[in-house]
Amino acid sequence: MYKQLKSISASITCICQNKFFRMFALRRQVFSTRFFSSAVKSMEKHGVVRDVIDIEPEQILEVSYANGVKVNLGNVLTPTQVKDPPTLKWDSEGGGFYTLCMTDPDAPSRKEPKFREWHHWLIVNIPGSNVDQGEVLSEYVGSGPPPDTGLHRYVFLVYKQPGKLNCDEERLTNRSGDNRGCFSIRKFAAKYNLGQPISGNFFQAEYDDYVPILYKQLGG
Repeated sequence: MYKQLKSISASITCICQNKFFRMFALRRQVFSTRFFSSAVKSMEKHGVVRDVIDIEPEQILEVSYANGVKVNLGNVLTPTQVKDPPTLKWDSEGGGFYTLCMTDPDAPSRKEPKFREWHHWLIVNIPGSNVDQGEVLSEYVGSGPPPDTGLHRYVFLVYKQPGKLNCDEERLTNRSGDNRGCFSIRKFAAKYNLGQPISGNFFQAEYDDYVPILYKQLGG
């Protein structure tokens, strides 16, 4: 009798555990779907899906600055907070190469973006998600919105390459602002058959006291 009761108890425990894990997995899936949905809505709401890309990425790109600041789907940061290159993380495939871009579609302002896009960072041939091992086409330049132009959007995008790229673009340092304006990540992606971005994120920023220091660095 004792053995039978013990067996029944074990079966009930197993059933409860399985039910719990199924409920946990379902809740995690619902949370993931809701989180992704909010990301899509944020990109659509702020016009990133239209002004910069055609289709929202499948992944949320993790972008973290050394001072503890994180990019979070349109949150407002300051040029002072984002003056140095951030750390990025995304789900990558072993043996794959990736392209990273940071671009501002609101140059010189969102109302009159005649220099759309002004790109701040461009790296190709990144093995996996090892950004520091990629080939830098344009060195990182932090946000520098002109005064009285309101909030600018700064969009980070990652593309999976079909293979290693041989790019003919001019290499740009972070000591000059030349050849960064009137860029199009759409055209760049089309040129090198990158398809749609697999991961992305963005923040917003407006002028602060660091911007004149950045302009001096860029010679402007």
